[in-house]
Amino acid sequence: MIKSMTGFGRCELSNEKRKITVELKSVNHRYLDINIRMPKKLNFFEAAIRSLLKEYMQRGKVDVFISYEDFSEQTMAVKYNSAIAKEYLSYLQQMAEEFQLENDIKVSTLSRYPEILTMEEQAPDEDELWSMLAQAIREACTQFTVARTSEGEHLKADLVEKLHHMASNVEKVEQRAPQILTEYRAKLQEKVQELLGDTQIDEARLSTEIILFADKICTDEETVRLKSHITSMLQALEGDEGIGRKLDFIAQEMNREANTILSKSNDLETSGIAIELKTEIEKVREQIQNIE
Repeated sequence: MIKSMTGFGRCELSNEKRKITVELKSVNHRYLDINIRMPKKLNFFEAAIRSLLKEYMQRGKVDVFISYEDFSEQTMAVKYNSAIAKEYLSYLQQMAEEFQLENDIKVSTLSRYPEILTMEEQAPDEDELWSMLAQAIREACTQFTVARTSEGEHLKADLVEKLHHMASNVEKVEQRAPQILTEYRAKLQEKVQELLGDTQIDEARLSTEIILFADKICTDEETVRLKSHITSMLQALEGDEGIGRKLDFIAQEMNREANTILSKSNDLETSGIAIELKTEIEKVREQIQNIE
């Protein structure tokens, strides 16, 4: 099942503690380029997120947007620093003795000293958070894959149609080849007749000229290879995902054969067919750029 490199997927999960939203969108790219935007508190999971995403995609520029909301009322907690409190008391006692002052420190007073009581954000349960995040990513990726596969089927249908049309044009080139020789022989014979008048034409010399001409314009090898490339591409389109690079290589080889046919042709009809072939191949190459 072939896939397009353009797609979109979204998932939103929430419970009494938190809400996670994951959105994916992708465009064409030669390789897999994943760009993740998410809150800093989720940065710890970046490597795991990338690894998970690679299970669903092989090529494309993929933008991933993750938002996170924490509904828990116990996200902040008071932290008591006993060591600092002891240091304060020690220095206060030292000051009282040194200056002969009453040590009237109270708990309420001491608690207001810097760093003794602080507010600290509680870290969420990593396993619980990852379980929910991974589920959201997988569900978004499932939607993303469905969208890519649907678009891939449209691309496949279009490519198959273009390839069948190309095959038809290759057959026209093959069918035209013997007609070109027949027409060339007639024209050559007519010109020689005009030049020699009633003098008898040297059939051996005429045959030699036709053989040389036939060898010069022969495109048998090119048409055979083109048909082989068309068959290979049709077979590849029935294969598994991740065939974009292979199809691109085959299209390059097709273009090379079409160029050779055009360069060898001195027949207007064959040249027109070769130009149409090149146009179709270029359209195929453009479509292939969308395939993963």
